[in-house]
Amino acid sequence: MKNAFGTGWQRPFRIGALAGVLALSACETPEVPTSKPHARPDGLVTEKPHEPSAESAALSRYYNRLQAQLLTQGLLRTGGGGVDTPYTERDISRNFERIAFYNEYVPGAGLQESKDDPDLLRKWVKPVRIAIEYGKTVPEEIKEGDTASIRGYAARLSRVTGHDIALDDNAPNFHVIIASEDDRQDTVARVLALAPTIGAASRDIFENPPRKFYCFVMTFGRPGASYTLEKTIVLIRSEQPDLMRRSCIHEEIAQGLGMNNDSATARPSIFNDDNEFAFLTTHDEELLRLLYHPSLKPGMTLDQARPLISRILDGDPGQI
Repeated sequence: MKNAFGTGWQRPFRIGALAGVLALSACETPEVPTSKPHARPDGLVTEKPHEPSAESAALSRYYNRLQAQLLTQGLLRTGGGGVDTPYTERDISRNFERIAFYNEYVPGAGLQESKDDPDLLRKWVKPVRIAIEYGKTVPEEIKEGDTASIRGYAARLSRVTGHDIALDDNAPNFHVIIASEDDRQDTVARVLALAPTIGAASRDIFENPPRKFYCFVMTFGRPGASYTLEKTIVLIRSEQPDLMRRSCIHEEIAQGLGMNNDSATARPSIFNDDNEFAFLTTHDEELLRLLYHPSLKPGMTLDQARPLISRILDGDPGQI
């Protein structure tokens, strides 16, 4: 899962030994009704649960198999790091530079790989208002769980960054769409309504996403000042099992705040293609805290920001 300024990104995965998945269910003796059931009123129509298409069902099997593979390899860790993942201020500085100032793909050009040159710093200035939109086929239990997860995560990100971030349907500017393959037509229509000027390469990712793209994010900047973020669209496939889907929530929302890249040296971190960590870590909190330090302004070059980063990490506010 990657951040893209005007494009969508895949999160690669490793193929390993397939682990078995044990499903537990409770066995109970059914109760005998003590009264006769009431007759069903005439004309009452019971809505049938959505039956996934063959394509959606295949995706569910694929993502469940993938999650099992990753867990077998000790990946998708849910802790924030530990004694096996130490990091220093030097690590924070180096990783912040790679993740906040570089792009893996050319902004707005689909999957065209970017040259390894630093870009301008991107971040939000306005309050971030997150709205969740679910596809019509998404089960209620997923809606309830993911809404609670995103609400709590938004509050955490606000505490970490000091920026105003909240789940709020009133004039949202950060749109999280959780939908299935069977919602594709509605999803594309919604994306085009939110971003009518989206380029053909970026639009194609929403219209024909490969199955290895199980979540991605697009960010949009202010006209004439693209480094100041004003809109974000996240798409998360609902066919994923809970852990993978929550992992998508953590990474895509965090990257939608301005963390544009991943780094193989970042650890413990979700901003790394190795899938080792599923959720935001203490290391990642340090990166986001840096990004939203008031002395780091949107549009800054790396050369302008580098001495400020050092002073912030040294804890010398008088020199900033």
